Amino acid sequence: MNKIYNCTGHTIQISNIVNSDGIYLFDDKKKRYMDLESGVWCTSIGHNNIRINNLIKKQIDSIMHAGFCYSNKILQESAESVLSITNFKKGKCVFLCSGSESIELARQISKHLTKKKMSMTLHDSYLGSYSGVTDRDKNWFLFNWEKCMHCPDKENCKTNCQKLQKIPNNVSEFIFEPGSSSGFVRFPPKSLIKNIANVVKGSGGKIIANEVTTGIGRTGKWFGYNHYQIEPDMIAIGKGIGNGYPVSITAINRQTIDQLEKSSFKYSQSHQNDPLGAAIVNEVIKTIKDDDLISKAKVIGNTFLKKLQTLKDGVKVIDVRGRGLMFAIDLCNEKTGDYIYQKLLDKGYIVCNRKSLFRIDPPLTINEDEFNSFFNDFRNILKSHQTNP
Repeated sequence: MNKIYNCTGHTIQISNIVNSDGIYLFDDKKKRYMDLESGVWCTSIGHNNIRINNLIKKQIDSIMHAGFCYSNKILQESAESVLSITNFKKGKCVFLCSGSESIELARQISKHLTKKKMSMTLHDSYLGSYSGVTDRDKNWFLFNWEKCMHCPDKENCKTNCQKLQKIPNNVSEFIFEPGSSSGFVRFPPKSLIKNIANVVKGSGGKIIANEVTTGIGRTGKWFGYNHYQIEPDMIAIGKGIGNGYPVSITAINRQTIDQLEKSSFKYSQSHQNDPLGAAIVNEVIKTIKDDDLISKAKVIGNTFLKKLQTLKDGVKVIDVRGRGLMFAIDLCNEKTGDYIYQKLLDKGYIVCNRKSLFRIDPPLTINEDEFNSFFNDFRNILKSHQTNP
């Protein structure tokens, strides 16, 4: 009898994965799978990465957990690495355990400093599993940008737009997810986000970049917000920063730190600023830099996106979107999606199946041959499938 309560909303398709290597997983029958989801979009530099494995072994032989009154120098080294890639060089970091928590801490900081009650995000953003962001009640303002996608001035958004005028002046924080994970990899117009940020900051609110999914090279830059003309006050980082280990970060800029240090803000949990998580973060950043993975991911991602877009026929494949190594494929209906998903799984490919949409978020280490292997098999499955209205 299965003793694990699965409440993720996803069905376990492979019951016993026993080994892994880079982009590949191996089950107990020695079947190999190409993991194009990176776990839950977490293994940014590949499963079973030797540098991360060696680092973990070294760190746990010294200290892996710290209390509230003692620390380890790796925290300072890792924070410096994080702040260098965020451009928060005079800021500070808090190391945590999940992306949801990193967003929650940033929200609490915003509310503490601004004394405002309203939270704001785009209507299709996913902000984690904590009740503060899942229960979007009267204290949330959800900016619906559906019409903005089709606006003739979307790349030159006007500050006097009626939608912008409706933003309340009591917004504590605008949480921006630059490539909505629950909104199916859609990228809002740059001028729209710039104007929203200006309105919120103009009324005293904070800007939080939710980079849990889009950060650490996923979009072809260190962070998804780097594609936009905004300067966040805080950045929530998770998933790929731990390469599968549960560590996250709330990075805070200098101005916000100055405000916090003049106040009496407190936040604590058992594994806050643990040395093991911090050490892994530092090594992931070093590996990405040493192997130039972001530049490589950008090039391979652009090539693969162009290939995927050749499959768009308006019949089986309705749309293809992507940025860096973050892709979405819209299929014609759920039945077609389920059929193709199962055929891909049979051939040894793991993708994210959301009814009639496939998400593809491979490790940054994926190479062109691996992409081509998937593309060719995916194309052949599409050709062989007869769609029914």
